Amino acid sequence: QVQLVESGGGLVQAGGSMRLSCAASGMIFSSYAMGWFRQAPGKERELVGTISWSGGSTYYGDSVKGRFTISRDNAKNTVYLQMNSLKPEDTADYYCAAWSSSYYYIDVPVDYWGQGTQVTVSS
Repeated sequence: QVQLVESGGGLVQAGGSMRLSCAASGMIFSSYAMGWFRQAPGKERELVGTISWSGGSTYYGDSVKGRFTISRDNAKNTVYLQMNSLKPEDTADYYCAAWSSSYYYIDVPVDYWGQGTQVTVSS
């Protein structure tokens, strides 16, 4: 049974930093592209970024490019989202996602979701 468990959310002031983690189990982690989505209240879910199986290829949404960094440690079955220069508009529930392919492809459905972790950025 595949499980994705996020951690690291909470409250942070604008301009601050936060790192989210997503620990995976029940899957051959290094075979999956991984990613992060977020959903703010009243808004649609938004793709934050993705990372390929090896970490060699990443993609970021325009709203976070240059501020957020995705990385992974295949030995620990964990993917990370480092968030810097946080803004109030980054406030959302953040979800870890896994695709059963080595790379992320646009419009390919997510195979597995985490339960989400809340991030609140105060102004």
